[in-house]
Amino acid sequence: MATLEKLLHDRLASAFDLVAGMPTSPGVRRSKHADFQADGALALARQLGRKPRDVAADVVRVAQLDDLCTSVEISGPGFINLTVATDALASLLAEMTRDERLGIPSVAAPDTVVVDYSAPNVAKEMHVGHLRSTVIGDAVVRLLDWLGHRVIKANHLGDWGTPFGMLIEHLLDIGESEAVAELSLGDLNSFYKAARVKFDADDSFKERARQRVVALQGGDELTRRLWRLLVAASEKYFMTVYDRFDVCLTEKDFLGESFYNDMLHPLVDELDRLGLLRESDGAKVVFPVGFVNREGEPLPLIVRKRDGGFGYAATDLAAIRYRTQELEATRLLYVVGSPQRQHFEMVYEIAREAGWLRPPARAHHVGFGSILGSDGKMFRTRGGDTIKLVDLIDEAVSRAAALVEEIDQLDDAGRAEVARMVGIGALKYADLSNDRNKDYVFDWARMLSFEGNTAPYLQYARVRILSIFRQGGVTPVRDLVTLTVSEPAERALAIELLAFEGVIAEVAESLEFHRLATYLYGLAATFTTFYEKCPVLRAEDGVRDDRLALCDLTARVLARGLGLLGIGAPDRM
Repeated sequence: MATLEKLLHDRLASAFDLVAGMPTSPGVRRSKHADFQADGALALARQLGRKPRDVAADVVRVAQLDDLCTSVEISGPGFINLTVATDALASLLAEMTRDERLGIPSVAAPDTVVVDYSAPNVAKEMHVGHLRSTVIGDAVVRLLDWLGHRVIKANHLGDWGTPFGMLIEHLLDIGESEAVAELSLGDLNSFYKAARVKFDADDSFKERARQRVVALQGGDELTRRLWRLLVAASEKYFMTVYDRFDVCLTEKDFLGESFYNDMLHPLVDELDRLGLLRESDGAKVVFPVGFVNREGEPLPLIVRKRDGGFGYAATDLAAIRYRTQELEATRLLYVVGSPQRQHFEMVYEIAREAGWLRPPARAHHVGFGSILGSDGKMFRTRGGDTIKLVDLIDEAVSRAAALVEEIDQLDDAGRAEVARMVGIGALKYADLSNDRNKDYVFDWARMLSFEGNTAPYLQYARVRILSIFRQGGVTPVRDLVTLTVSEPAERALAIELLAFEGVIAEVAESLEFHRLATYLYGLAATFTTFYEKCPVLRAEDGVRDDRLALCDLTARVLARGLGLLGIGAPDRM
């Protein structure tokens, strides 16, 4: 199904091309002065050395818009205002109501997409710092999967390296059985902190820990077994958090740093053969093209450290090599905080120079800002400690339970489920409704409000729509050939609904989910105006069916949009 905006764009583009004698963008967008506006004549006039209104007049004269628009007018310095024909709106809208996918087809040429997200560290509990990567990454997975891409989730666990010597020695000190019991309770932080205290205070323990790292890297059987015990306990804990948070990640998606360990020596050898490897202060480095330090000197990325060990860069390069060559990925998405942008851009450049990242494969850093407290600083507990993610989830659900405790249509189990949806939805939406490239302030009162651009508002908006059908004892009609959209509020709602496909297409490329959130909020507000001005159940029979279809379609779009954000949509609240 072609979107209304795309239909107008394509028709006008042909006219603009004819007037310009070259491909020219018509610049179609929504307008407060008409249904849509094209402002491409202003830019084209500068190129042609003509008056914008004259260019606009030539475009209007040759444009084929009679079946789409009832009014095409030139305003201001050369804007083309477009009023869409009611018949065109009705036909497109009816087509959307009949489609289970709401007019959005599966992609014709699917990508194989690897989404690298969440990435907690073994033997450490997940905290608020993991919230954004987990929530944004999960929305990416849901959206691209629904559009028909082959999506591979990659949870890049921190499960290798020097800290594990310290952790394994601590495990041996307290005894394996006691360690297993402690880890099974999910108290990973206490275990890690106890190991760290000994490492910092006891030189003999520190030396044993260093030797244990050597044993781990050398494949010592006992050390590897204890390491696997730590990893298994941590993964079990991570899964409890993901399940509680309604996140798509499963046990099969854990793919830690250790997975790439055997690939690191061959990786260095290949970089050497390609002539990319250099020696710098005893380390093996690559100088990717285009990166310099503050003094303008080439900036190195360390692939192998002076002591022979490998760092994040080597593992990240091995991951790209594996994902493009073995998984045949065509789109690599790294949902990692914005401070890591330069690191990943350097990794991508080296991968391109090595020939591992070549078209059609492309890599993109899906960066994001920080979560701040009301004081504008990093969001922490009052005592200054990092907030555990599971505690944040429980707090959100608990607060939501207080909001929905008086839903008399539901039993206790039903209210608990609604509270879970509202609380988790509030957490996720507060993150996704903000521009991911910016920091945002964490505010319980705002995110759990039933007013404004929040998940509870959207969830309740959908519930109110469903209540129309319960109140009237009617079911929606989804096989209408056409719909009546003669009232201004009906037209406004119709145009908003038909914009859904364009929004989804834009977000699938930009991965800026605040645009989808803004659309859903605007849709809910537009529906409210429609419901206030256009009686539904009291309308005449034919009109009532059409308006019920509009109600149903709005509820479906809201549910689908929230679902793509990883947010549940309860039927009663």
